[in-house]
Amino acid sequence: MADDLGDDWWENQPAGAASSPASDGEGDGDIEMTQPETAPVSALSKKTEQPKECFLVQPKETNEDTTKTRKRKKRKITDILAKSEPKPGTPEDLQKLMKDYYSSNRSVIELEELKLPDSCFLKANDLTHSLSSYLKEICPKWAKLWKNHTEKKSVLMLIICSSAVRALELIRSMTSFRGDSKVMKLFAKHIKVQEQVKLLEKRAVHLGVGTPGRIKELVKQGGLNLNPLKFLVFDWNWRDQKLRRMMDIPEIRKEVFELLETGVLSLCKSESLKLGLF
Repeated sequence: MADDLGDDWWENQPAGAASSPASDGEGDGDIEMTQPETAPVSALSKKTEQPKECFLVQPKETNEDTTKTRKRKKRKITDILAKSEPKPGTPEDLQKLMKDYYSSNRSVIELEELKLPDSCFLKANDLTHSLSSYLKEICPKWAKLWKNHTEKKSVLMLIICSSAVRALELIRSMTSFRGDSKVMKLFAKHIKVQEQVKLLEKRAVHLGVGTPGRIKELVKQGGLNLNPLKFLVFDWNWRDQKLRRMMDIPEIRKEVFELLETGVLSLCKSESLKLGLF
């Protein structure tokens, strides 16, 4: 026992146990060595964690936004007319519209044949006339003319406008011109085509006021004969609430030219029919 106690007892200890004091000492040494190195790292991390300034990035303008902006800036007819004085319609305006309308489906020779002779045009309204005064100027012998007209399903004068409401306004404004002659409303509002055909068959009508679409339909159905027609007047210069003239409205413009093809053009060329622009 004494010999055993006298042995170097630490030599018989496991390797891990014998080295633990030394490793503890070395570990302390390592901690002391690494502390100066870790201090700057922690300071750097604090610097990186400082709050940054926030900048709002504006979205890039897309093509759609540019298009929308351009649409808003598009000039309207109301803006153009507000800065310019109204100009009365002329026969050249009608000729140009006809050429533009037919140029897509007619040859050069056909376009030349469609051109109206200057002699078929009456003096245009210079914006100083009322309807009655204008009609008196272009047809001073109206009283004698309508008294000799007894043919049914026909009229002597047609006034073409853009709407039923406008037709009623024109009828009221031409009282001093028409006298005792018979006037008929030729538009589609609240009146069927068959009813108008029956009215035209019953009695002689001297003056018709209406829209080109309904007049064209009456001609196609045989309810209105254009051969006795002497005057065709367009309500050319009047503008609606949107400041559009009747020929500025695509639907009305199309119906006008379709009406002209039902026999009006041939009557104009034969000089039996005169055109007026009110």
